[in-house]
Amino acid sequence: MVEVGPELLNYFERRIGDGGEDLLSELMATAWRRNADLPMDHEQARMWLFGIARNLLRNGVRSNLRRSRLENALRDAIPANGSDVAEQLAIRDAVQRLDPILAEIVTLVHWEGLTIAEAGRLQGVPASTARGRYQRAREALREALTVQRSPA
Repeated sequence: MVEVGPELLNYFERRIGDGGEDLLSELMATAWRRNADLPMDHEQARMWLFGIARNLLRNGVRSNLRRSRLENALRDAIPANGSDVAEQLAIRDAVQRLDPILAEIVTLVHWEGLTIAEAGRLQGVPASTARGRYQRAREALREALTVQRSPA
């Protein structure tokens, strides 16, 4: 596997720039856990590792898309004067300050793409409870972000 390492690092860096080392490290950890699946033939093993690399990149793209959807949905739900980095950080911070149960419903819906009912099932509550939690989370986020925007 070591001899394929530089190729895999180049693969990551050509696609994402900085951060290729982290993905290579994650790939090696995955390959180690799935060692029993590693083909014996060198070329097949090389292609197997590149397949894992491709999946890691796709997972990263999906995570970024989910995060972006959450920020957009929160921005749409909360009156805004414009979008900038400070606002995105405020939204992320507001979500992190929510009660963990409320933060989970928001992230399940917006980052994971689940419906509110599906998120409720995952949390082990009825859809009506999930809708109530989601509404409370939106109100808390709206309030937190409105307070931050108000002049002191």
